[in-house]
Amino acid sequence: MTTQNYLVVENNVVTNIVVWNGDITDWQPPSDATMLVQETTPAMVWVLGSDKETYVLSEVIGAGQIGFTWDGSVVTTNEPQPKPIKQPISTGTTTA
Repeated sequence: MTTQNYLVVENNVVTNIVVWNGDITDWQPPSDATMLVQETTPAMVWVLGSDKETYVLSEVIGAGQIGFTWDGSVVTTNEPQPKPIKQPISTGTTTA
């Protein structure tokens, strides 16, 4: 068995991330928990959109974190939509 990160899901919320090999003789997860391999679990996270001005929820494999919610097929961030930082417009000139 391979040792890897697992998302511990209880009551449809990721409550912890553990390093485990999946062997229940070594360690037993909580009886009501769903264990998901973090590396292969799809996660909906905020990603800067192509317009470079707004963030959109996008699926990223392996990005699940504590606090995310589980709907049976994907974990989704619990963070609010970020507000983009306006970058200053540069004219390419420098001051002395």
